[in-house]
Amino acid sequence: MSRIGKNPVAIPQGVTVEVKDNVITVKGKLGELTQEFSDVTVKVEDGQVLVERPSDSKDHTAKHGLYRSLINNMVEGVSNGWSKQLELVGVGYRASNQGQRLDLALGFSHNIVLDIAPEVKLETVSDKGKNPIIKLTSHDKQLVGQVAAKIRAFRRPEPYKGKGIKFVGEQLRRKAGKSA
Repeated sequence: MSRIGKNPVAIPQGVTVEVKDNVITVKGKLGELTQEFSDVTVKVEDGQVLVERPSDSKDHTAKHGLYRSLINNMVEGVSNGWSKQLELVGVGYRASNQGQRLDLALGFSHNIVLDIAPEVKLETVSDKGKNPIIKLTSHDKQLVGQVAAKIRAFRRPEPYKGKGIKFVGEQLRRKAGKSA
């Protein structure tokens, strides 16, 4: 029994949801998202989206909660948007951007230049005495997470000093160094 799948998704003011031929389309002030679905039925009633499954088989119960969460993330994204913040911890680590092009100096022999998708809004903040921060915002939660993970993969935080690219607010597992 899926507790998440049974909850209806409330549609806020200014968001429209259309279901046609196993494709759901969500439009809002920040953009438009589409998602294909299978093995469940999606209905739009009384300002809510309801997801129902045909049986209690393991595959149907799994997809019931999955598609409800995906639809909820789409509705939340087109109305409020999603954002991730990455922090560069380390001496000499810098981040700058020119439009959608991110330039990272991470201690390698060369700078890393990354072109960010046009759907993701990119902003870099470099204050004196603080670690540089990369801010990513978009209406697509999956795309923001994928771009953030790609940036983080260039220099993951190491467990001894904590140097690397980490999410703001992320708790790292630290290890003790050599014992004398």
